[in-house]
Amino acid sequence: MIRVVLVDDQELVRTGLRTLAQHDGDIRVVGEAADGEAGLRVVRAERPDVVLMDIRMPRRDGISATAEIVADPDLAGVKVVVLTTFDDDEDVLAAIRAGSAGYLLKDIAPEDLRRAIRSVSAGDALVSPAVTTTVLGALAEGLAGGTRPDLIAALTDREREVLARIGRGESNAEIGRSLHLSPATARTYVSRLLAKLAARDRSQLVVLAYESGLVRPGRP
Repeated sequence: MIRVVLVDDQELVRTGLRTLAQHDGDIRVVGEAADGEAGLRVVRAERPDVVLMDIRMPRRDGISATAEIVADPDLAGVKVVVLTTFDDDEDVLAAIRAGSAGYLLKDIAPEDLRRAIRSVSAGDALVSPAVTTTVLGALAEGLAGGTRPDLIAALTDREREVLARIGRGESNAEIGRSLHLSPATARTYVSRLLAKLAARDRSQLVVLAYESGLVRPGRP
């Protein structure tokens, strides 16, 4: 069972998300909050697998709440997905920098929402297809722009291939298919990259792929 906490200032939105998320029976909403401050208390009490976090809320916004969750070693197993009606470049980039495991728009289809929760719980990072191009463009402009090739100097050619595909938003399954690797081998490469690059999660690997210049918009 995947345990989820909802943090959104609109009760109607939380009700809808709860109904959609729990539809198939393998996901259970264990807590809710109407702002980031209350959300932190619920997350610390429940220790969920996934948090669906709104961005713009009273008292405390979702970006700062996400950053605090990610920085807390006692909440190391908690993954945050930023869920919002906004697809602004700065919001997307701020969510990734805060350590969110994903960024989704609230108009996501019900089955895609459940798939996203399962994916993040399993360790994949994700971004809504509606904002993928925005994320890549913002990263290219907002990060170091390829001025730190030293970041990947110690990687093997295969590890660089895997990192590039992570940077383009591919899941472990997609990486495996693209590089003719088994799912287990693809996961091993991702784990190795996390260790070698001292990255806290898959989202940070995306950032490092851009900072190193390994991935650039428009490059296949």
